[in-house]
Amino acid sequence: MCNRAERGDTQKVLNLFGARKGARFNEGPLQTHPAQPGTVIRLQDGERVLEQMTWGFPVALPSKRDPTKKNKPKPVNNARFDKLGTFWKRWTVNPKNRCLIPTARFAEAIGEPRRMTEAWISVKDQPIFAWAGLWSNSDEWGSVYTGVMTEACIELMDVHDRSPVIIDPEHWDTWLHAPLEELYQFHQPYPGERLLVERTDNLWFQRPGSTPASPTFL
Repeated sequence: MCNRAERGDTQKVLNLFGARKGARFNEGPLQTHPAQPGTVIRLQDGERVLEQMTWGFPVALPSKRDPTKKNKPKPVNNARFDKLGTFWKRWTVNPKNRCLIPTARFAEAIGEPRRMTEAWISVKDQPIFAWAGLWSNSDEWGSVYTGVMTEACIELMDVHDRSPVIIDPEHWDTWLHAPLEELYQFHQPYPGERLLVERTDNLWFQRPGSTPASPTFL
């Protein structure tokens, strides 16, 4: 699953998507993690706007100690494409709840536990690309979003078996406007020859004792 990403320069994002800054946009760090602020492109009155939202739909699971109570919400930052017609249907079926996540690159953890390092993936011919997403308003964290995932191409299988759904520019309007049935054309691996994988020696957990928000994948 993807739980670390960078969006790219704000002005470049606005120019690329033909968008304007929305009322809920605040300049923040380029790199984001689950339960932290990130940015999306969504439609508002037919116009593309760039807005800041929390990465991850809040989901509170029942406590194992006391099933009548719920634990603190966790961020569901990735949505499985094969569940868009079931668990995620109430958001996917309505185009107003779809969005594009401007992304310069995303990271996956590779290697042995406690010694995992960062592997960054980007698109060779798109310095900033669009990752298919869903968004909503929540009681817990305000506006939130999640990124849609599908099977990874064979070239990424040693990194992770799933990968973000990357939407090329000519299909942005399809994701933002089309009926649910037409979205399944994107349920396939992105061509491996168009991806660049940068394997680094940077530790995934870079600060001793630091514990980022635990991501959830549905």
